[in-house]
Amino acid sequence: QVQLVESGGGLVQPGGSLRLSCAASGSAFSDYIMGWYRQAPGKQRELVARIYSSGTTNYANSVKGRFTISRDNAKNTVYLQMTSLKPEDTAVYYCNAKTVLAAFGSWGQGTQVTVSS
Repeated sequence: QVQLVESGGGLVQPGGSLRLSCAASGSAFSDYIMGWYRQAPGKQRELVARIYSSGTTNYANSVKGRFTISRDNAKNTVYLQMTSLKPEDTAVYYCNAKTVLAAFGSWGQGTQVTVSS
C-alpha cells in the first residue's frame, strides 16, 4: 500500500480556481492509477478524475472542461487543477491510488473545498 496526503483545499468564491495536491510515499508511484474523488454533504463519494500511468485521463461529466488532473512521477505527486468553480463543487476531496490488479487501493485523509460567496 501507499500513503497519501492531500493539500490545497480552502474557501474560494464562485468562478475562482484552486489546485489540489496529493503527495504519495512508497515505491513504484508511476505504476499506480491515480484518482480524485469527492464527497459533498448528503451525497455519496464520486469519481472526479482519474489518470493512468500512460497519461490517459477520465473526467466526470460535471467537471469536464473545468478540472484538469496531472501527475509528476519524479515528485510522486498528483494534482487537480480546478477552475470556474461552482457552489456544487463544495465537498471533501480525496486522493486514491491503486494498481491494475487492486480492487480498492489506498485513500488519503481528504481536503475540504468550499465554494461560496
